Amino acid sequence: MIENILSPTHLLLILVVALIVLGPKRLPDAGRGLGSAIRSFRDALSTPDRREDQPALQPSREPDGTARG
Repeated sequence: MIENILSPTHLLLILVVALIVLGPKRLPDAGRGLGSAIRSFRDALSTPDRREDQPALQPSREPDGTARG
């Protein structure tokens, strides 16, 4: 089923519709924005869980120097 969706004819049709909707001036900016969004999404998926690297939170201190409990 995916092979049918990604055929060159369908991709060309999607490009033509995007060109009509966005116009020739805004289409490159939309492509760059989409590319950077996909790149940051991939980076977020590939980085290890950062919670392990973060130090434990220290208890907050009141202005008079006593710790809240």
